[in-house]
Amino acid sequence: MLQKTVQNLTIRYCFPDNNLSCTKSIRPEAEYIVVYIFVSITSVFTVFLNLLVIVSISHFKQLHTPTNVLILSLAVADLIAGLILMPVQGMKLIEPCWYFGEIFCSIFPLILYVVVTASLGNLVIISVDRFIAVNDPLRYPLKVNTNRVVVSIVVNWLFSFVYSFYLLYESLIYPERNHSCIGECVLYVKLEYLILDSFVCLVAPCCIIIPLYMKICFVAKRQAKQLNSVTDKKARSEKKAARTLGIVVLVYLLFWMPYYIVTLSFGHDENDALIINMMQWIVCMNSLLNPLIYAMFYRWFRLSTKYILTLKILEPSSEYFNLLPEEK
Repeated sequence: MLQKTVQNLTIRYCFPDNNLSCTKSIRPEAEYIVVYIFVSITSVFTVFLNLLVIVSISHFKQLHTPTNVLILSLAVADLIAGLILMPVQGMKLIEPCWYFGEIFCSIFPLILYVVVTASLGNLVIISVDRFIAVNDPLRYPLKVNTNRVVVSIVVNWLFSFVYSFYLLYESLIYPERNHSCIGECVLYVKLEYLILDSFVCLVAPCCIIIPLYMKICFVAKRQAKQLNSVTDKKARSEKKAARTLGIVVLVYLLFWMPYYIVTLSFGHDENDALIINMMQWIVCMNSLLNPLIYAMFYRWFRLSTKYILTLKILEPSSEYFNLLPEEK
């Protein structure tokens, strides 16, 4: 009788009224509180900062450039990560039971894959955009315009959805195959799909992005010695933009590498679910860093944030405020 009482204190059912419910182990209350506070703060800040980016680029006419439209698309992906992915992924770190139902259990991995794949696609397009801007600045306006960028963004998001649906097809169509009890939400991905995903979302982008940014640095350094004082200001601006977005790309890839190293080493095994969840959380945390990088390196973001927080954007003709004062 005593042994049974002790067992009831350490093991509980996810749904006590259901005989098919999964069991869960009890964690210290302090652990729950710390994790939930951390998840809540990071999620709120991620949403808030990316909303600032979205409002800034959408409202101020001076920011309506092809490069900033790409940053806007990236911020939308980061906003979705802060609203949906980070809270749910944070709960999975501490809560062994799934309380959101079987349908959302199937849909959540799709949202995760679509968002992070679209983010990576945005970074690849940004790299190409910066390469053209630095390598061929005179013909850049002819080669790159807002309409072409919007088309590339739409294609990127459509590809991300189709690709993610292909990887997760079995989990979406037959979700019951992965659940042994009610309250369980475990994603199983075949090894061949993990290998394909690591190639599409890590190897291939690295093979595109790294050479492009090496070429950008080389060309920018060469042009700095050749351009006159009139065009040198424009060249410095393009070089600074390329350097800033290069940092964004580098940080993104650094956050992705641990995830693929772990998934290829362990797979999506139930015993390694906590490790997989931690790696996915690290990937989601990247959505918080992007706007912080903009704040450190983009003066227009700091100025637009000031106007937004002080409600100056409500003034007449505020969309024509100058956010790009000439730098000495």
